[in-house]
Amino acid sequence: MKVIVDLCVVPIGVGVSVSKYVAQCQKILEDKGLEHTLHAYGTNIAGNWDEVFAAVKQCHEVIHEMGAPRISTSIKVGTRVDRNQTMKEKVDSVVDKLDT
Repeated sequence: MKVIVDLCVVPIGVGVSVSKYVAQCQKILEDKGLEHTLHAYGTNIAGNWDEVFAAVKQCHEVIHEMGAPRISTSIKVGTRVDRNQTMKEKVDSVVDKLDT
């Protein structure tokens, strides 16, 4: 099943800046070949359900290995079976309506 996920991983107990941990997650997504878009408070990811959630698990594992004792993660998940829809198509649909 295809999925689009909005992922926000927050390491706890590592200080104020978390960008180095987010960067590691971005590298994991790139290495896995998953379509993803970083935004100010998270990352959108599109792909096969099992592959996306395996990458999320790997993000947690790597962040813990980097020394974070705790991680708080928020995930929003969307699936649809009537047709394939990319993240860009979803955004373009809204933008098109703004232009009218």
